[in-house]
Amino acid sequence: MPPVEITHRTLKVNGLRMHIAEAGTGPLVLLLHGWPETWYSWRHQVPALAAAGYHVVAPDQRGFGDSDAPERVDEYTIEHLTDDLTALMNELGEEMAVVVGHDWGSLVAWELAKRHPERVEGVVGLSAPDRFHHPADPSATPVAGWRAALGEAFYIVHFQEPGVADAVFAAALELDPLGLVRRLMYSGSGDGPGWTGMIPEGGTIIDSYAEVPEAFPGWANEQDIKTYAAQFERSGFTGGLNWYRNFDRNWELSASWRSSPVQAPALFLVGGREAFAVPANQELISGESPSVPRLRRTVVLPGCGHWIQQERPDEVNAVLTEFLRSL
Repeated sequence: MPPVEITHRTLKVNGLRMHIAEAGTGPLVLLLHGWPETWYSWRHQVPALAAAGYHVVAPDQRGFGDSDAPERVDEYTIEHLTDDLTALMNELGEEMAVVVGHDWGSLVAWELAKRHPERVEGVVGLSAPDRFHHPADPSATPVAGWRAALGEAFYIVHFQEPGVADAVFAAALELDPLGLVRRLMYSGSGDGPGWTGMIPEGGTIIDSYAEVPEAFPGWANEQDIKTYAAQFERSGFTGGLNWYRNFDRNWELSASWRSSPVQAPALFLVGGREAFAVPANQELISGESPSVPRLRRTVVLPGCGHWIQQERPDEVNAVLTEFLRSL
């Protein structure tokens, strides 16, 4: 069988230009990347799922890659992000899709399933549970909760001030784009030391990421690193950082649906290196999550880090294919 070709095009979606990578025909599967990533994080999944009989679409979400990046912070709310996806489905001529997300993309996938259950045939979260952004103290906003628990040095709190982290990332990108990507990817991987998200005293956000050994782990080759670097040199980091600046706004906007259970059949995958790092993972790992009552399965990949679909593509592809065929 010849290899599946990934094609690219740009669509007008919800008032912005959205770049998508796609392959295959059949039921629609949307693959949503996280931060700091682009559609390219799904490079192993797009052809594999297309070969299994699906129309696979991996967009650069707003603010990332070759899609538009609106200037205003309040144009990156969860309403914008989920509306982008329903508009994308409309543009593709589809009423429903299986939505698969990683990292921030998982949060968008879970929220889409709650907000528009009629559009989601199935939902898959990788590396981020459905209630990651809900504060432990229900009387506090998410950012206030993180600030009280972890202080100003916690990365999400640090990201709140527009222009600050943006400038640090921009300077690092200009100085050594390949080195920056290697640090970002290595730190949270199964090969790295684990990323705490805490900025060291007297340092910058870049110092929170570990130095990379001479040989980068084999799950990302030099071309992969160059591809990411080129994408971030074009887009910068501000669009992605603006997603974080809407946590509190999202909390308010989602009041009417955030407590609703995910009605669609669901799957959760997480790397063993971070399986117990987020308390909300535990309900999904135990299979007893009241907010995801139709959870079919949770898969923990031992030794794997945050970049699960890139670190363990064959295992992830097999689990995703099995889930899709069960729907």
